[in-house]
Amino acid sequence: MTQQGVHRLGPIKITEEIYRVGGADLTSAKDCAVYLLNLDELVLIDIGSGEGFDRLINNIEKAGFRPGDITTVILTHCHVDHIGGADLFRERFGARLIMHDKDAVIVGRADIRLTAASCFNIDFRPLNVDVKLTGEKSSIAVGRHGISWLHTPGHSPGSISVYIDIDGERILFPQDIAAPLLKEFDCDPGAWIESINKLFALDADILCDGHSGAYRPKSVVKDYLEYCITYQHQMGYITL
Repeated sequence: MTQQGVHRLGPIKITEEIYRVGGADLTSAKDCAVYLLNLDELVLIDIGSGEGFDRLINNIEKAGFRPGDITTVILTHCHVDHIGGADLFRERFGARLIMHDKDAVIVGRADIRLTAASCFNIDFRPLNVDVKLTGEKSSIAVGRHGISWLHTPGHSPGSISVYIDIDGERILFPQDIAAPLLKEFDCDPGAWIESINKLFALDADILCDGHSGAYRPKSVVKDYLEYCITYQHQMGYITL
């Protein structure tokens, strides 16, 4: 597989419209991969734990953008390495926070187990989400663009995968689809299998993972999704 965006300093350009501005190699060991989308408006996919917040802001600026111009932060699921900096970002820059309602309930009560805050040793406070997604799929209006999302539970009850079609390419953000399905976080292996089948059906050209960076072309994306299934099976999390 061809993997991009690992062991680099500073923002990483994936396409003309997409940058990786956060991650364990860029901002903090406790951070997920954070992606910046330059559409008619600026959008972030996830925000990180908050531990690397200043470096995240610096990377956004190094990429040539102003953090204050980011209108929307899409939170793919409730784990603190993806959402810990959300309240601070909204407070400082005024962006709206979007999340599926099934995970919004978890962050709203600051559940330290289901957010994994206890594992990351992060003092997570209740987070109120501005827009709560419901149902199985829809789109989020951003300027003249629509960012599509699918409800892809398994890793968490309200996990979503986001995708957008730009210049004939489909870019997919499934975030933690490769993460182990741990019982302590109430992961649901059956739901996960259904979710990854949805991702195969999207036939994406580029996959931007929640921790390991971007994969391309389409054949490599399929190989990566196959790897996720093999890994979960070998670890005993799913049966085939």
